[in-house]
Amino acid sequence: MKTESTANGTLEHWTPQEVAEAFARDEIVLIDVRTPQEYGFERIDGALLAPMQAFDARHLPGQEAKRIVLHCGSGVRSKKVAEMCQQAGFDRIAHMEGGFGAWKEAGLAYTGTDMTTGAPKQMQKSG
Repeated sequence: MKTESTANGTLEHWTPQEVAEAFARDEIVLIDVRTPQEYGFERIDGALLAPMQAFDARHLPGQEAKRIVLHCGSGVRSKKVAEMCQQAGFDRIAHMEGGFGAWKEAGLAYTGTDMTTGAPKQMQKSG
């Protein structure tokens, strides 16, 4: 993980692999800040949804038991939401670099939509 010092604390940039490993060990809370439509179409199983357009850092859980890692489609929105968290008093917050696109590119499992039926489908990049 890379870290960045900001005026309000430390912003951590996690790779999709780091996120997947920590999530599998139940060490983090993964929060998806994309829209409900994006989340409904494809998502990381177990990630919580807190869309950026209605996000309020005051309603996040504390990080005493588990770290919070934010993600979006490309990493842009999750970084903005992480900065919002810092402005609300979080001195350390993390987001996933490259977002959900990087997650899929890394070949990590997720739930997508079967385009022939519209039903949820377990997806993983092959090869």
